[in-house]
Amino acid sequence: MGLAMAKTIIVKQVGSPIRRPARQRRTLIGLGLNKMHKTRELEDTPSVRVMVNSISHLVKIIEERG
Repeated sequence: MGLAMAKTIIVKQVGSPIRRPARQRRTLIGLGLNKMHKTRELEDTPSVRVMVNSISHLVKIIEERG
């Protein structure tokens, strides 16, 4: 009866927000990314997936856990 581990994804920022629309910059900040090559482990929820997919040219999913 162990607790199920929440699915997570590790996202890395690979593109610069310079000369990008403000909306894309805000999405990066919303994901906790603000510097090149920074990585974050995020919960794999539909809302996070939509955010990642909307700036797929700026971020890369490195790993999926769970």
